[in-house]
Amino acid sequence: MNHLALITQTRSLIAAGDIVGAESALSELADTEGDRALMVVLEQLAPKDILAVMREYDDSKASVVNLLVTPEQFARAMVLEKQYKDLTHTHLRSMVNAVIFRDDADPLEFLNAIGDLEGGSEALANYFAEKWSRIEAFARTGTFDATDDYGLILSEDELMASLYVQPRVQLDEVADGDWMQLAWLLRYECRDLFVETLLVLRAKARAHDLGLDEGEEFEEDDGKVETSDTDRGKATPVARVSDEESAI
Repeated sequence: MNHLALITQTRSLIAAGDIVGAESALSELADTEGDRALMVVLEQLAPKDILAVMREYDDSKASVVNLLVTPEQFARAMVLEKQYKDLTHTHLRSMVNAVIFRDDADPLEFLNAIGDLEGGSEALANYFAEKWSRIEAFARTGTFDATDDYGLILSEDELMASLYVQPRVQLDEVADGDWMQLAWLLRYECRDLFVETLLVLRAKARAHDLGLDEGEEFEEDDGKVETSDTDRGKATPVARVSDEESAI
């Protein structure tokens, strides 16, 4: 099958909801023509189609798409994931862990690609949504114990200053291919993105407390804040929030 025909078939299968069939077609291409041929096809697929295949990741088997997707392709797909409106973000976390922590990957390449895109810090905030208080604790104390100094939230200036202290937890202590390892890499290797992600988490928590829907604006003392404006290089809000674990 030529590549154009495979791309058309893959798009049709995804549009019909047959994600397994789409992944099978892509895997067959890799088996018959090699990984390079599949990478050429992935370059021509829309991010939404790549996302549709990746977010259905089954950890009982290897996904050839997850193994070969580039940091830039993954980042473009990841920022679209919120369109699925998965309140638990289960698929997002599985997808991120499977790709960023795959054996041949450099997680920092993926994190930098995500941070360079509008919506990147929001996508990471969704990934950490259910761990908000523990991410706050990590920013505050350098550990993931949410009971330390419970109730204290650092200001943005204090948060930035805290990022340059020596780690209390070493990377090998949290290198489990999950959210703690990702948080450690963000805090100590991608500091600006870590701050932006945490501020988006705070904004989302505040919006949740006010009963606002995802993406709605809310009023603060210094004006309106919109979470879509908290990506790298843009304004970052500091929301006053309660330090309870939020479902966000």
